[in-house]
Amino acid sequence: MTDFGYAGKILRVNLSNGQITETSTFDYTDRFLGGRGIASKIYWDEVQPEVGAFDEENRLIFALGPMAGISALGTSRWGIFGKSSLTTPEKFCYGNLGGRWGAELKFAGYDGIVVHGKSERPVYLLISDGKVELKDASTLWGKGAIQTRTVLKEELGDKVRVVAIGPAGENMVSTATLLADDDASGSGGLGAVMGSKKLKAIAVRRISKKTKIAHPDILRELTTYIKGLGKDNIPVWGMDFMVYGPKTKKAPCYGCFGNCLRIKYTADDGKTGKFMCQSRFFYYAWALGYYGEDNDASFHAAKVCDEYGLDTWTLQSLLEWLSECFNAGILTEEQTGIPMSKIGSVEFIETIVKMISLREGFGEILAGGREKAAGEIGPEAVALIKHADAYDPRMYITNALIFPFEPREPIQQVHEVGLTVAQWSSWVKGTEGAYISTDVLRGIARQFWGGEAAADFSTYEGKALAAKMIQDRQYVKEILMICDWFYPMLDIRNSEDHMGDPALESKILSAVTGREFDEDSLNRIGERVFNLQRAILLREGHKALDDDKLPDNWHNTPYEGHIVDPDSIVPGKNGEIISRKGAMVDWEDFEQMRADYYQFRRWDIATGLQTRKQLTEIGLEDIADDLERRGLLA
Repeated sequence: MTDFGYAGKILRVNLSNGQITETSTFDYTDRFLGGRGIASKIYWDEVQPEVGAFDEENRLIFALGPMAGISALGTSRWGIFGKSSLTTPEKFCYGNLGGRWGAELKFAGYDGIVVHGKSERPVYLLISDGKVELKDASTLWGKGAIQTRTVLKEELGDKVRVVAIGPAGENMVSTATLLADDDASGSGGLGAVMGSKKLKAIAVRRISKKTKIAHPDILRELTTYIKGLGKDNIPVWGMDFMVYGPKTKKAPCYGCFGNCLRIKYTADDGKTGKFMCQSRFFYYAWALGYYGEDNDASFHAAKVCDEYGLDTWTLQSLLEWLSECFNAGILTEEQTGIPMSKIGSVEFIETIVKMISLREGFGEILAGGREKAAGEIGPEAVALIKHADAYDPRMYITNALIFPFEPREPIQQVHEVGLTVAQWSSWVKGTEGAYISTDVLRGIARQFWGGEAAADFSTYEGKALAAKMIQDRQYVKEILMICDWFYPMLDIRNSEDHMGDPALESKILSAVTGREFDEDSLNRIGERVFNLQRAILLREGHKALDDDKLPDNWHNTPYEGHIVDPDSIVPGKNGEIISRKGAMVDWEDFEQMRADYYQFRRWDIATGLQTRKQLTEIGLEDIADDLERRGLLA
């Protein structure tokens, strides 16, 4: 097996006995390629379904793609994987991070790290100068993730790259994150798994800065081509979500030239950090309401969450639900110690994040997440849980077949339709720079989603095939660990018809590794890994058919619109502009669409289970053997 692209080794660390070993990346690359693919196979092989999230035998897996460490192309993202306490029951989960830590791990000689066992005392892992050591982290325990990073850089040198957890991870809060250099944040509850293992941080320093390329001349040509495509920040829903001004500076991930939303912000008090996308806006409306102006409060809210290691996405939904509970009189400030009258202030966000992260007072209840907290409080609190999303399937019908098959918000998958139609919405509104017209959107649907019917949101027709194609392609993206903003190249600004290039990823991968791929062969690997994750989740208790569904309110509560898109416009028949406001996902239509989806997946329509024939055809016969023994094959 060629080592072009790959470092060739996976580091294995047993925290229970301190043993550090290495295994070959090439034990996995032939079928699973890299990133989410290799991590899923390691997890399948080594984490049995009865293992709990905080058990010694759970694995915390850090995984890179084969193109990590290559400049310019947005190919140096990385992932974390393992069983998480984020869900009930506990399930396999994952997070996706950017920044520079992943490239540094590749330059240090590894394609991934597998951590298992538990340390008796706090430790951090140091990978430096070709050596791997476990170091005492007792003085770091209790410190924030940003502070930990600062301390280790002061001790080890500024060129070391660090990923760390904060107090939320140490206290095994279900929504705890990891934070790396450039404030790259990883969710999925895996910060809590890292904390359960008493692993405070991983510090990495490169040996050399080199990723071996099989065909460097071809890669240079592709890089020049991609730079000429005009990939740029895009207006969505008629708005520009980039943060501008003298307080901002571009902060791309390793080696990337892309002009995405990723910026570094400097507040009036001198504090700096990444400030973009959801974490930029999760506290914005409350802060604006409290202060009556757009100030640094939203930035400080994001940094408080980063420091303690708490996921802003889940915190946002928790705060929305808490507000409902207080308004309904179910909870009070006296009862909880939460100063809800000050929501929007920096004081409030500091108070509640600390309470949750340290499990102080009412924070102990909130540390389990919204659903668990509501269950402890009572039926009235449960009734106030609302499932709302910027990519809500009541708005984007295709996403009704994306959400049920993932253990967490599958943000990259729901982006594909959601952000593409959001760009069309900008074109309809005449927003400067928008170019995805109705004709362009139909072309994207033909090329990427199986047909023009997928671009008509007045009907359920065409959505099942589109969902299957999106999932396979998006899994490829996480197998390669490449940028969600950059790939897939659905559309091209600098072309006459603006049609994208579905073969771009396979061209880059072929140039890097020397193995020949095309769009179809790459998507088949995506299909394989999607089915492997399906098998993992079934083995861990997901009930096919019974659990392949949406929250009830998406079926019985009319869509109210979203703060970023109150008009809720989408293209209908023949490109007619229609609104999905007031829409619901019809149950009978959903069932038919799901049956069509099962058929496209070649699963058993009556049960939703995979079949031996189908799994064998996609190279997972060994997975079929295990499922059959457990009675989980049709």
